[in-house]
Amino acid sequence: MAQKFSDLAIWQKGFSLLTQVYDLMSGFPAEEKYALLSQLIRAANGVIANIAEAHGRYYFADKVRILYIARGELEETQSHLKVAASRKYISQKDFNYLNSEYEGLNIGINKYINYLIKSINKLTD
Repeated sequence: MAQKFSDLAIWQKGFSLLTQVYDLMSGFPAEEKYALLSQLIRAANGVIANIAEAHGRYYFADKVRILYIARGELEETQSHLKVAASRKYISQKDFNYLNSEYEGLNIGINKYINYLIKSINKLTD
């Protein structure tokens, strides 16, 4: 088990993706600063923030509940990226890459959730 949230592979992956999203921000028009751009950054930050929060929780069920929220933030991030691509704020190539990477992160979060659920079941058996 990871000692720190930043040791978790899913947190590291989410952080890497967040930095890539930040790098793409320059392509957004100024009028999107408080609209789509703000929503995208909050959602992408929410993914890793919730993974970190889940790591800090004591009970497995609490961890799982917060990881479900992280998964929701991930889906929201993908939605905002899709809108950005449709408005041509980011290229289709960048969208495809990030979307695929977020899908991979989603798989990682699901694996971690399944591991935690198995841990809960072991405690109750």
